[in-house]
Amino acid sequence: MEFLKKLAVGLAIASLLAACTGDPASKRDERQNSAKIPQPEVTGLAVAPDSDRVDLNLPSFSHPTRVTNPLFPVSEQESVLLLGHVDGKPFRTEVTLLPQTRLIEWQGMRIETLVSQYTAYLDGRIQEVAYDLYAQDDDGAVWYLGEEVSDFKDGAIVTTEGTWSAGKDGPGAMIMPADPQVGDAFRTENAPGFAFEEVTVREVGRTLEGPLGPIEGGITVGELHTDGKIEDKTFAPGYGEFLTAGGGDVEALALAVPTDAAGAPVPEGLMTLTTEAKRLSDLSRSPNWKTTSAATRRIAVAWKNVRAGAVPVRVEPRMTSALAALGRSVRARSSARTRQAAIQVAQWSLDLQLLYQPPREVDISRFDLWISQLLADASLSDLDAVRGDVFTLDYIRDRIMETLAPADLVQLNIHLGELQAAMVDADIDVARNEALQLHEVVSELGL
Repeated sequence: MEFLKKLAVGLAIASLLAACTGDPASKRDERQNSAKIPQPEVTGLAVAPDSDRVDLNLPSFSHPTRVTNPLFPVSEQESVLLLGHVDGKPFRTEVTLLPQTRLIEWQGMRIETLVSQYTAYLDGRIQEVAYDLYAQDDDGAVWYLGEEVSDFKDGAIVTTEGTWSAGKDGPGAMIMPADPQVGDAFRTENAPGFAFEEVTVREVGRTLEGPLGPIEGGITVGELHTDGKIEDKTFAPGYGEFLTAGGGDVEALALAVPTDAAGAPVPEGLMTLTTEAKRLSDLSRSPNWKTTSAATRRIAVAWKNVRAGAVPVRVEPRMTSALAALGRSVRARSSARTRQAAIQVAQWSLDLQLLYQPPREVDISRFDLWISQLLADASLSDLDAVRGDVFTLDYIRDRIMETLAPADLVQLNIHLGELQAAMVDADIDVARNEALQLHEVVSELGL
């Protein structure tokens, strides 16, 4: 009898210690006893068994916009740049955390979500824009609660397929567990018919090559898509989604702020690079080739000085390539090509400015640069490109609107409305005139 009493006491103590120390067996029991998320039916795919799933229990959200998960730090990442190639063409993605939040109703809960804008460009032209909704649960897992997607072709929206909302089109989806382990499976999109992806963790504790040096603690996953194909992805602490490689296409993180922020003033060489490139894009409308050549040389010297410092490894070759294109265009005395190359150099220099300046200030400069792009495309009578430029300006406006005074925002909205009307009428001349006026507005506002 005494032995049984001691055994009972020992088991009670072991149970208490397991609860306090987070014993895996205790956590599994807790998950088994939690309320379950109703799962949609998935057919025709080799999905993970429920025993591997870590996203089946209904989460709770006390502070949903306070994201502390290091492998998906969306509330900390103000601006992220990813680069790669898709279908053999250069691919560029800008991911921006917007200042406003949204409410999602799911399983009787009203959940406040962060809003992240994903803007993708293929071969320099807008290809996709998504507004993604995220929230962190009380255990530290990050959930994906919906997205609004617009896909573009020839400067126009061709489909919104992939748009979904938790509670309306399916359950919420776990985008990152609190403590992912090898073999864990979770669905990052769980609305078959709208969007579906299932992830299985393959490796943890990886050391990765980051924008400015090695990063420890990365994980690798395999992501199953609706076509049955599996894509490799890597996530890194402080960065989130870090590398996607599937079917020959690659999208890799180039820099992120504040993770990569230098905490120092903008280097003089980078200021010169940005100013001269923007000035050259305007000069090349009707260039004086002697002046243009001198500006190109100043840009080359400025880049040499910038390059001597810390430059993100994935941005450096893009800037070097853009500068080479600029040099060739000036030597060939091609006004159109020089103008486009100067815009590209200015774009990469603004990306580097993210290391030193607040993202909203950089986005204001990007807004003005896209006005220059619109004017360049209008000079070539490229209606499709101009239409895409107008959409791009509209989306960048969403990033900077909280920065502007109400009266200034009204002015921007008026001209953006006129540009949109010009595109409905397919009138490039009106669009050009409105863009010139918008450029003046931006200059007068001191943006």
